[in-house]
Formats: sequence, structure tokens, C-alpha cells
Amino acid sequence: MRTQRSYSIQASNGMNGEAGTLYLVGTPIGNLEDMTMRAIRTLKEVDLIAAEDTRQSRKLLTHFDIHTRLVSYHEHNKAASGPELIRLLTEGQSIALVSDAGLPAISDPGADLVADATAQGIPVVPVPGANAALSALIMSGLPTDRFLFAGFPPREKKSLGKWLKDLSGQTVTLIMYESPHRLTKTLDAMLEQLGDRRAAVIRELTKRHEEAVRGTLSECQDWFRDHDPLGEFCIVVEGAEAVQSSNEDMWWFELDVAAHVAHYETTMDRKEAIKKAAIDRGVPKRDVYNEVNR
Repeated sequence: MRTQRSYSIQASNGMNGEAGTLYLVGTPIGNLEDMTMRAIRTLKEVDLIAAEDTRQSRKLLTHFDIHTRLVSYHEHNKAASGPELIRLLTEGQSIALVSDAGLPAISDPGADLVADATAQGIPVVPVPGANAALSALIMSGLPTDRFLFAGFPPREKKSLGKWLKDLSGQTVTLIMYESPHRLTKTLDAMLEQLGDRRAAVIRELTKRHEEAVRGTLSECQDWFRDHDPLGEFCIVVEGAEAVQSSNEDMWWFELDVAAHVAHYETTMDRKEAIKKAAIDRGVPKRDVYNEVNR
């Protein structure tokens, strides 16, 4: 017997009965010239604009002479604002959702609103625009054929280590966001958990001070020890498969962990030897330490 399935079908750009439409409008991530003509028209024509930060969005609307009513929808008020926006949509109003910058519903509560709208059969229409993750990927110099967007890393050290360890076996290019005050700690944890992979650390995309630091994770780490991290960052890191295929100098491959550490101990102290072996193998330092001290 065939299992009956339930399908949700949405007509192109269309309406579902008397329901309104939820538009997901991409906004610039820095350079205002990246605002599309369609985005401007949509924001002028909808009944309501729901914004992550109304103060930030009001600046954008003023610049483009958009006078549509603006309301707040963010992580801390979504439990109250979300149902009200869904109610307005079911009554036939059209609503545009915008984030602080870039595409809404990516690493922000807009995803919850979209899920609620689709569950109610409300049409959801994307109005594409700038995106920081994909912009960083295509300028990174790393493989772009397969990638994984991981969002923001956890803040707590233990959770960050586990999160990175879970990603360490991914064979695709990794993309993540990070804030300036956490960047160096995250790079330290990435070097420990992922090994010394190729990476690009990119800041202030599309803005005046746009900058990309490319090299290995350790080289990026060294750079930001000498240069204060300023602005919002995207970190792009090569996948495990790329590491394996590009690492032609795996002289240590036939050695066990103890012999690997012992090799380095001929020229450095034990602590540094363990760190170096851990980087070679792409494993946490504590794993190497535990292995040689059993």
C-alpha cells in the first residue's frame, strides 16, 4: 500500500485565496548601491515592513524615500509579534520582512515567521539581494562547488570545541559568521579542532574597509594578533577532503602519535611538540596529550 503524502503547493508570486503575501526582501550588507530596484518597489508597495532593527531599517527607508509603516520583529519579541504578523497576513495584508543587512531568515528569527506562514498556506516570495556568506565564499579562493553555512559559532568555550569537532569531518568548504571581539578566540579553537587548514577571514564586505586575509588558520591567527579585528567577519575554511588532497607533506602518516610527538621533541619542548603534532593531524591537543601520557 502506498503511503499518502501531504504536499504544499504555492503558485508563482501568487496569492492563496484572500491571504496576503510575505515578501523576504534582501537589503544591502554595506554598500547601498546593492539595493535592487525590485526591493525598493516591493518595500513601497507592501502594507507593512517587519524589521529586525527598526532604527537601522529606517535609515535605509529614508535613503530610498520609502514611507511604508515599519514594525519590529526580532528574536526577543517574535513570540508576540509573530502571531500578530500571521494574523495580518491571513486577513489579506502584504508584509515585507527585512533583516539588519542581507537576506532575511538566515541566522535570524525570520526563519520562524516563514515556517509559520507556510504552515498557514500563506504565499512566501523571496526578493533576492546581497548575502555576506556567499559573497565571502566566492572571493575566498577556496572551493565553491560544495559548501556548508554554519552560522554563528557558540560563545561558550566547551560548546565551541564540540561544535567545531562535529564540523571537522565535513569534506565541503565551511562558512561561518563571527563578531570582532570573539574572532581570535574562535580562530584559536578552529586551529585546535580542525588543524591548520587554508582559510579566508573577510571583514566589512562591500564597505569602504573591505578586507580579506587569506592563508592557513595559523597565518590568519598571527595576522590578527598584530591587527585589531574591526567590523563584522565571515570565516571561510577548506573542508577535510581538500586538506587531505592538498597536504602532500604528510611525512608523519606512518608514525603513531607518540613517535610523532617524539620527532618534534628533538627541537622543541614537549608542550610545543604536542601542539605541533595536533595541528598536523587535525585533532585537539588534548587528544594527543592523552595518547602520549597513557
